[in-house]
Amino acid sequence: MCEAPTRLSELASRASNTRAHEEGRDISPEMPRLLHMADIHLGARHDDLGPAAAAQRERQFAAFHRAIELAIAENVDVVLIVGDLFDSNGQPRRSVERAATELSRLVDRHIPVVIIPGTHDCYEPSSIYRAFDLAELSGAPPDSNMVTVLTDARPRVDFRNLDLTVHGVVFATKRAPQSPLAGFAAAHTGEPLAWQVGMIHGSLAVPGKFDQDEVMFTDPEVAASGLDYLALGHWHSFREGRAGATTWAYSGAPEPVALDQDGAGQVLLVELEQRNGKHVVTVEPKPVGRTKFEKLELDAAAITSQGELERTLRERADPDRVLDVRVVGMKSDGLDLNVDELERQLQGAFLRLRVRDSSIASLPEAPLAPPDTILGAFAREFGTRIVEHESRGDTERAAELREALRLGILLLDDPQRVTLA
Repeated sequence: MCEAPTRLSELASRASNTRAHEEGRDISPEMPRLLHMADIHLGARHDDLGPAAAAQRERQFAAFHRAIELAIAENVDVVLIVGDLFDSNGQPRRSVERAATELSRLVDRHIPVVIIPGTHDCYEPSSIYRAFDLAELSGAPPDSNMVTVLTDARPRVDFRNLDLTVHGVVFATKRAPQSPLAGFAAAHTGEPLAWQVGMIHGSLAVPGKFDQDEVMFTDPEVAASGLDYLALGHWHSFREGRAGATTWAYSGAPEPVALDQDGAGQVLLVELEQRNGKHVVTVEPKPVGRTKFEKLELDAAAITSQGELERTLRERADPDRVLDVRVVGMKSDGLDLNVDELERQLQGAFLRLRVRDSSIASLPEAPLAPPDTILGAFAREFGTRIVEHESRGDTERAAELREALRLGILLLDDPQRVTLA
């Protein structure tokens, strides 16, 4: 019953903050709200997709558009783009202008955006951010901080009306000479504002598992940073964690850059709130991508023919779906599957379809021939080898031997029943 007055009060407060930002006055809202995105990769070539490459580039632009729409609909205070907005520094002017048009929608609504270069659009001498002025192209007033690209020469931006500082550690080379958090402490970077947010495009080291990349930093460095929130880019799947008092998160790519990135497809809505004198950070993934991923495992014993399997898969047809199908179990002697042909039959029904036949051929149920016969010796030798491979966990090789054994038994028993290609 009291929801409407609360919402009206919130809208009035945000309208007041917007006016204060325009007028340069200091107002500190209780809960700054951020939209965090990264790894948009506008203009990616997708050479592996052939004729579908152009369509996938459009899907990525569309996801970026929806992310901007979400920022406007949620009336966030700041948008963070944490590297690899562009897939490379070699983008045509029209692609940069198209991205700037999206940013201008934020400028029109007085929502500031902060960008850092990544590893694909890195801040090298030929950087796209040196060649083009995104603030000017998006119509941001000069010196307004409405569109800010942080670089090695400008590592932070203050939003005094939000009591918020955003830091971005950027190097002028693709491979960082050191950790971006080496010696970093938010409290030592200038006049401290209430909220300290960082932006890094790189990899969080995982000891013993992952310790090499172009830009690396560690969990202890994050804990010592003094940041309330660390917005991360470079990993294309969503991941969230905490180090010391710092909450960190990878937003993942808004739309998959490769069609096996099933952790992509969202941006993050981040709320900074003070509760009982403590800073609390809440991270909420918001879907903006259209690509759907599905893994399907089918029992070969329940499949009577390739035609039946084709009809079953066609029922799931969706141009936004990446479908990975695996046929498992024991298949009947009469089941003849050709997965390449099946994928061709269903071409166009899915964004991408992969069918794998991991089923095992059933063996003839007749008793084994005597061991002193060719058929008996053959069956026993292959049976022993199958058991050895299965005991070692080499199921793929065991399946190959089963198929060889099945065909061998049929061939030796009645050569007319087997056609050798």
